[in-house]
Amino acid sequence: MPFRSEVVTSRSKPMAAATVSPAKDTAHFFVPREHGATAMLLTPFLAAAILLREVNWPELVAFLAIACALAVKDPLVVVARQRWVWKQEHAETKPAIRSAALQSLLLAACGATLILVRGWHSFIWLFLGAGAFTILAVTVNVRNRQRSEWFQVASAVALTSTSLVACLAAKGAVPGWCWMLWLLCALQAAAGIFVVHSRLDARIAARKGHGPDSHNRRAAFACDLILFLAGVLFAFLARPWIAAALFLAAIGYFAELRRQRNPDSLTVSLKRIGLEALGFSTFYSWILLVGLWHG
Repeated sequence: MPFRSEVVTSRSKPMAAATVSPAKDTAHFFVPREHGATAMLLTPFLAAAILLREVNWPELVAFLAIACALAVKDPLVVVARQRWVWKQEHAETKPAIRSAALQSLLLAACGATLILVRGWHSFIWLFLGAGAFTILAVTVNVRNRQRSEWFQVASAVALTSTSLVACLAAKGAVPGWCWMLWLLCALQAAAGIFVVHSRLDARIAARKGHGPDSHNRRAAFACDLILFLAGVLFAFLARPWIAAALFLAAIGYFAELRRQRNPDSLTVSLKRIGLEALGFSTFYSWILLVGLWHG
């Protein structure tokens, strides 16, 4: 459930600080701070690289490309805010321009290398999709709507697609198990997003002294049911490790939703909740990896 640490961070800070830090010297270093999103991006890629059972140098190029694709968002957000929101130039604008330019050049170099090695037809749709999603992410952040659970679900689908990048870089094609890896990682991440939003709703409602909005809670239960039914399907198909991962996720999220009914549990720090979610998601991914490894 890697994306949750990002959700927690955005809810626990003022809106103006959700993406860009104040104009201090430390703000000039644009290092991704959304640890959940970083894990969501890297875990499927690494899982696919392991499942390929061999190492190819284009995978390293692809790894650098997805790292740059993640890192370039923050400086682009600063540049966009300077262009369309801020009336005076901020101290972080010039460093952001330099950072965005450097990372864009690295991305272009990596993209050109992958196309020369594997052909443009293998990557063109991923490149177009990545570009479109970057524009969407920058736009959403500039408008301070990055807290939207539906945007975060779309982010989960986009970020976990790095498993496809690993396979295309190594083989120039996507095997069947890689599509399954992407689907199952995205499904678990989406479920986790709604579970955490349900907790955030419950915390807000507890402070205001009324019942929480049930929209995210209902969506979380629906996703949890899908995870459970998927586990039943894979159990029927004699894929016990994959079924175990899905059952684990379903049971874990159901327990978390029940825990949210306890007022004492709502006082647990959001940082701790984020770390628990990150560890839970990583454990799920490794069980899934074992299941796919044994075919």
